[in-house]
Amino acid sequence: MFRNLKFVLPLAMLMATPAIAENAPGVTATEIKVGGVFPFSGPASVIGLVGRGVLAYVQSVNDRGGINGRKINYIAYDDAYAPPKAVEHVRKLVESDEVAFMFGQLGTPGNTAVAKYLIGKGVPAIGIVSGSNKFTNTADYPLTTTSLVSFDTEGKIYSKYLNKTLPGKKYAILYQNDDLGKDYVNAFKANMGADFDKRVAVAAYEIADPTVDSQIVNLKASGADALLIAGTPKFAAQAIRKADEIGWKPLIILNYPSSSVGGTLKPAGLEKSIGVVAGTVTKDPTDSKWDNDPGMKGFRAFVDKYMPGIDISDTNYIFGYTQGMILEQIIKQCGNDLSRENILKQAKSIKGLVLPTALPGIVVNTSETVNQDFTQMRLQRWTGKNWDQFSDVLDAKSE
Repeated sequence: MFRNLKFVLPLAMLMATPAIAENAPGVTATEIKVGGVFPFSGPASVIGLVGRGVLAYVQSVNDRGGINGRKINYIAYDDAYAPPKAVEHVRKLVESDEVAFMFGQLGTPGNTAVAKYLIGKGVPAIGIVSGSNKFTNTADYPLTTTSLVSFDTEGKIYSKYLNKTLPGKKYAILYQNDDLGKDYVNAFKANMGADFDKRVAVAAYEIADPTVDSQIVNLKASGADALLIAGTPKFAAQAIRKADEIGWKPLIILNYPSSSVGGTLKPAGLEKSIGVVAGTVTKDPTDSKWDNDPGMKGFRAFVDKYMPGIDISDTNYIFGYTQGMILEQIIKQCGNDLSRENILKQAKSIKGLVLPTALPGIVVNTSETVNQDFTQMRLQRWTGKNWDQFSDVLDAKSE
């Protein structure tokens, strides 16, 4: 279990704090309890680093005095990317730890497993790290907001890009055999229509598989000129390495969850990854073009103080830091009304939020009908040393 330290405010401040409403579980005069679940271990532990970033950012908020006089008691558990563990931990967070709400839970399988339970308990699931298209349905998931561009939107962006770049050519998709991977496949089907079956070869892998070597060999045999890897970092790195090993040189596109330099490209080989394209939301902290950028200076200073020694090229950390800023914004907007109803209302009332770590042009806007923190991204290409952003800001409606 990973959790931050509790803090006690001076008596004078405590007495000056308004009384806490009875309908505000997890809230006292000095703290608000928030829950999270991440794959700190297991086959997707690389993306679990997002949780490390959130925890560190929360510590920095508390060191600054908290928000509206309250410290954040962020309680995060490790589910090892296993849905049964996610269920066990979320029940503990709600029933034993008595959190006010869930924030940042990572992983489509785990979020899927706990969604109905949280709805039944009336506990908001805010800023979940899943792009599964189903979670964007506000009627089915009324207490949920998401912090990834939906996999459906991302998949359509990639499909349109390939149809412009390699018109009429064959494409291949390696996908994780769950909602994560299937959403990308379905996005290509929706965009390509009848051409999909003629021009796209697909191969699935299971999260428990040791490698994806055989899938890459089979996809090469399809004659595809492009390969979309729709999965998690461990398997994305394997796919890039295997394609290079067998002399297959397709245009490779990485989905956003697998686009970290430290988490995917370094294990695959930085030289082997030259030319790889990925969609992204955040700036690359290793790119010299951001050396004088105030947002990146702030992030580097944060890392030096709260996460010294990390591999800053792993963008899962900066995404966790970005998540922390969204959490801070929501709690600030709540003021002293930290009821679950108002927490959800404020999470769906973010207007024109420009985050210092986001790429220029990417803005957070949420509403009752748009429960996604991010709906935009930009395409970038790996040069061997850094990412080169080459597209405008894109969304589901972009052509």
